[in-house]
Amino acid sequence: MSTDAGTAIIGGGIVGLCVALGLAARGQDVLVLDGRDRDMRASQGNFGLVWLQGKGAGCAPYARWSLQAARAWAGFAERLSSLSGIDLALCQDGGYEFFTDRQEFQQFCQDLHRQADTLGNEFSFECLSHSDLAHRLPGIGQQVIGATFCPLDGHVNPLRLHVALRKACLASGVRFTGNVSVSAVRAKTDGFEIFCDNRQALRSNRIVLCAGLGAAQLGPQLGFRAQIRAQRGELLITERVADRLPFLSSTIRQVDEGGLQIGGTKADADVDTESTDQMAGLARHAVQVWPNLADIRVLRSWAALRVMTPDGYPIYQRSADHPGAFLVTCHSGVTLAPLHATRLADWIDGDPSAPDLEAFDERRFALS
Repeated sequence: MSTDAGTAIIGGGIVGLCVALGLAARGQDVLVLDGRDRDMRASQGNFGLVWLQGKGAGCAPYARWSLQAARAWAGFAERLSSLSGIDLALCQDGGYEFFTDRQEFQQFCQDLHRQADTLGNEFSFECLSHSDLAHRLPGIGQQVIGATFCPLDGHVNPLRLHVALRKACLASGVRFTGNVSVSAVRAKTDGFEIFCDNRQALRSNRIVLCAGLGAAQLGPQLGFRAQIRAQRGELLITERVADRLPFLSSTIRQVDEGGLQIGGTKADADVDTESTDQMAGLARHAVQVWPNLADIRVLRSWAALRVMTPDGYPIYQRSADHPGAFLVTCHSGVTLAPLHATRLADWIDGDPSAPDLEAFDERRFALS
């Protein structure tokens, strides 16, 4: 059949754009089908962390995959800036996990030791008591009983990342069709048909489903189980602060423009509505960690939906029923971005040097 694209990527978020960029770099003809501005997009509500601590403590392949991604971020940021002209504000000076519960602190330290057993000398971390922290970070709250620190952790400006990826894709020849809602996909003997709103069906030789929560509906049409669920996360944004925060943590970070971003809630949900109680809890935690934040004004807040698999690890899946169809979904799209734009694209393209990603096959859920 005549085609509109060699590869159609459904989903124009960070994951979809990274895959598009990687395939375009391999010389593929790529069309990205992007949704509407008001769609529930994890890419527009994430925390912007490049984070290694705790990633894969119970899954060695994920620990190694995350380490490769963290180490690749500096070069990836340079590549995107060169293609897009946008500074991503990447900072990888290390990050903290703060704890006010002793049992949770001890459990997390055990997890990091398990992670280190897998990664060996390539992974380093510290478990710090309150007195250690008070010496390193004068002003830490008395309720913080301890923290962990990893020198490879960092963050980027997530909105700039999204824009930079789109510009880099355009510069690399990727085509876009925006403001579309994909309602159905159909495998044909010579490719795929994609049905969007009331438009004529699009045709492609290959299809990569990067639609986030939308994969739950579209995945089964391509032979995937697509076992994903929504997890609501909430954020507070403060006024700009002249003094730089002397640390980065997984729940408190200062963006390059000066404002603070406070987050960390996790709740199963199917709508991106905010909870006043959860927001109050975020504020309390921030002040417990760093009491000097008590007088900082909160300007706005929002909720967004994470894309979660049953075990929290990515799904990279080829369709057994329909060759040429792929499912890509994860909740660590920022951290894993450098690999999605390189090694994962190699895997999708069938490169003999591509990594073995069998550990991320969705059939693991049936086996377990």
